[in-house]
Amino acid sequence: MTSNTYLVWLEWPEWCFRASAEDIRALKKLVPESSRIIRARSEKAFLKALPAATHAIVWSFKKEWFSLAPRLKVLATPAAGRELVPETGPKGVKISFGAFHGPIIAENVAAFILAWARGFFALRNAPSDVAAWPRTWLSDKCSLVSGTHAVIAGFGNIGRAIAKKLSALGVSVTGITRHGSFRAHDKKKLLSEEELSSDIARADWFILALPSTTGTDGFFGKKMISLLPRKAVLINVGRGNAVDEKELYAALKTSRLAGAYLDVRRSEPSATVLQTPGFVPELAALPNCISTPHSSAFDAGYVRMCFEELSKKRLLS
Repeated sequence: MTSNTYLVWLEWPEWCFRASAEDIRALKKLVPESSRIIRARSEKAFLKALPAATHAIVWSFKKEWFSLAPRLKVLATPAAGRELVPETGPKGVKISFGAFHGPIIAENVAAFILAWARGFFALRNAPSDVAAWPRTWLSDKCSLVSGTHAVIAGFGNIGRAIAKKLSALGVSVTGITRHGSFRAHDKKKLLSEEELSSDIARADWFILALPSTTGTDGFFGKKMISLLPRKAVLINVGRGNAVDEKELYAALKTSRLAGAYLDVRRSEPSATVLQTPGFVPELAALPNCISTPHSSAFDAGYVRMCFEELSKKRLLS
């Protein structure tokens, strides 16, 4: 039987997204003994090895490269997004996108919510006259997470993982999908428009876990903001195009919303992220807006999680 050749090209600026020697050793344990593993360090090296590959594990892949890969059976990427790898390929080639990010991103969301509710971020805005010991000033700015309500737009692997983590913290959850909305404790019952509006009107956390499809452009804008209570905090761990940043800026500036946590933006320095108009750089400077650099999926074991998921999917044989 012809042995498989696994071509791994996972060279990325972020350390946790690169395949290390330790990761390759972990992969070796998951594939048949007779297999060959090639670790490419550049596009040139990847394309040179591609004709022999039966499996390619990459961050990016161009459609025209399929013609260079006559033996290819599996094209896999750790990414959940569809921006960098074709969703379809030649007959006989299975394409796999990462679905293991949920538990990582869920912890990131939970960490933010806990820090916000317990006043950690409020301390950044303590007046100078109490900054040395803001105990009294902080005393009315802390609350329990348990008993709050979250609305999650986008209920795929990531949205479901967030719901599970927040439910464990005592947060009630409403999920919004393209097929309808429901409360997490009763997924069989779809909510009416009035019921969904009622749930949004009492939301403490409005969480976006949406992909960057055109149907999600500006999903969170003036209309959605008008439905939310002033106490609500926006959390975006999906893609930046889903937020109308001009409307969000105005809502945060006027305290129409209590705050926002943005792990993704409409425009990001990385060339790997889809660039869209409407970027408002001033958002990050607002005292009630917390930004992180598209890092909610960072984890030291990221690449190994990808390999283990491929093994569970039976895509490494």
